[in-house]
Amino acid sequence: MLDLTDASFVENPYPAFAAARAQAPVQWDEGLGMWLAYGHAEANAVLRTRALGRIWSDRMPTERFGQFNLIHRNAILEMEPPDHTRLRRLISAAFARGHVERLRPWVEELAASLVDAMVERSTAGEPVDLFTGMAEQLPVEVIAELLGVPQADRPLLRPWSNAIVKMYEYGRTTETEDAAEVAAAEFVAYLRDLAAQRRTAPGEDLLTHLVTARDADGDRLTEDELVTTCVLLLNAGHEATVNVTGNGLLALLQHPDQLARLRADPSLLPTAIEELMRFDSPLQLFERTATADVELGGVVVEQGQKIAALLGSGNHDPAVFADPDTLDVARAENPHISFGAGVHFCIGAPLARVELQASFGALLARTSVLELAGEARRRPEFVIRGLAELPLTLQR
Repeated sequence: MLDLTDASFVENPYPAFAAARAQAPVQWDEGLGMWLAYGHAEANAVLRTRALGRIWSDRMPTERFGQFNLIHRNAILEMEPPDHTRLRRLISAAFARGHVERLRPWVEELAASLVDAMVERSTAGEPVDLFTGMAEQLPVEVIAELLGVPQADRPLLRPWSNAIVKMYEYGRTTETEDAAEVAAAEFVAYLRDLAAQRRTAPGEDLLTHLVTARDADGDRLTEDELVTTCVLLLNAGHEATVNVTGNGLLALLQHPDQLARLRADPSLLPTAIEELMRFDSPLQLFERTATADVELGGVVVEQGQKIAALLGSGNHDPAVFADPDTLDVARAENPHISFGAGVHFCIGAPLARVELQASFGALLARTSVLELAGEARRRPEFVIRGLAELPLTLQR
């Protein structure tokens, strides 16, 4: 069994994954009450097999978790075809309006300005935290700009998201659950008001296009689906980007040969981003439920049983990745599953890549010294893997 609350395991789960994967690619975990897919092929199959679905069950009691349930009951991530197909088609139509590429120059300018500010503070002798200095600010600003959230309201977004995503962890406290429901309620109310404004005063932002999106049959997003989609874009979009930035930069600093290689050849940056996502995945576990008996990895997952893809374990499977525990910024063959797979492949992946390339590009291009200025501090949660603090010394 995996102890997802053990500090040493959370700090570095990959040796435990390797030991388990060597025994069997799929195993029953009594403590979690579900099957776990450790191998890349098996984790990939969990994500792609149609008889393994996302079946949302409201948190109980429903009167306690009304708004938290609402933003999941109507979420594309918690749906299967045909509902998933309809919703994804409408969201994709809004994304197809060129929003991501429209923002690329602005994202690059924002990343450059944030790095310059960190360099200035560091030059004055102050260790600078990557998260407060850039990693948390940039993706929230980008999602907010994408959706058209007014500048004055943007500080509200990350606290709401942080509170909500803590519900995905194991061993939650009552206080954590109450905070998630309060955050969901406040976030939903805010987005309903913002959507109402866009109906009377449309703009060129993604929220306007979600409000007005229609498919060939004239179908459109319901009010709840619209609000839920915006919540998901912020929660899933910025949490992953924040954590890839932190996990990835720490990995580069711990592998100075790879950092030097990337500095010497900036054309490797897109490949390096994929490798950083593989090497220390921002999302470690993704659950599915069997809607029929499914044979996978030598076991039968019975109808109604849960099985989770361990994304970080799959991304370190030596059957797929040569020297999987070695960071290689030039790794050409890299079918990592950090963005998911199948019908649930991350719809925001192009935006995440733009953000990450801008962040790491600015860090490399606008510094000559980029070093740890103290101990990195990891967040205590397992499912969403990230750091809480990464102190840096930077020089131009």
